[in-house]
Amino acid sequence: MKFNEIIGNEEAKKYLENSVKQDNILHSYLFSGTEGIGKLLIAKEFAKKILCLQKNQNCNCKSCISFDGNNHPDFQVINESSDENIKIETIRLLTEKAYEKPILSNKKVYIINNCDKMTTEAQNCLLKTLEEPPEFVVIILITAKENALLTTIKSRCMTVKFHNIPENELLEYCKNVLQYENISKNLLKAFDGSIGKATKLKDSKEKYEEIDSFIDNLNSCSIIDLMQKKGLFDKDNIFDILDYMIVCFYSRTTENAKYLNCIKYTNECENRLKAYSNFDMTIDNLLYKLWEEFK
Repeated sequence: MKFNEIIGNEEAKKYLENSVKQDNILHSYLFSGTEGIGKLLIAKEFAKKILCLQKNQNCNCKSCISFDGNNHPDFQVINESSDENIKIETIRLLTEKAYEKPILSNKKVYIINNCDKMTTEAQNCLLKTLEEPPEFVVIILITAKENALLTTIKSRCMTVKFHNIPENELLEYCKNVLQYENISKNLLKAFDGSIGKATKLKDSKEKYEEIDSFIDNLNSCSIIDLMQKKGLFDKDNIFDILDYMIVCFYSRTTENAKYLNCIKYTNECENRLKAYSNFDMTIDNLLYKLWEEFK
């Protein structure tokens, strides 16, 4: 996917494209920004341009053909889709391979996706390569949680900041590509400028509309009615649901200051669940507090 086909982050794309044109490629980069805004797509396109043998637009060189066929010998993505920790064994293997000379291109490119998943031992192992990289190696780290990385790792990388996709661009993408219909303002806010999140929430659109309705009726429903809405709280997606509730409450704060307390209760619920409190009891407590606020 070419840079001009990836929406958003024009400044970052321009910087990376110019780096290739001017042959000013650094050994290590840190792509930092919200999850799901295209960092990995841009990193892959940047890697393709680095590895290209001719550096031309619409190139059809052997390197680009191999890259598009997902079998380039000088390119590797670590942790492309996994959410598990990246252990030292994985990084140790990467660093060993990094010192082998390129096979097809003049450089080798390694992408470590969700690099914040590296254990401390893995980060320290990678640090040695970042300090003294082979001249032909480029390492691109991608994260939505920059603070989870060791300072020594960050200090040895060129940080490229990625920004959330503007709402108008994201709305167009959702309508034209994801085939969304009738996106509410609250749902658009819940996407948080992320195509990844918009894609993830698409199949749950009806549930989020139910949550909107549930919040609309908070000031008039009984505690029994409220407890019957517990089925909306899907355990597997609970943090997305609670975040969406906060968006809905925030949009109503100008109507009634009670919604500020609702935001507080929802944040407390989220923190308890992250601390592994009992799920059912925590949700019951949230529903009771919301009812109590409006009774």
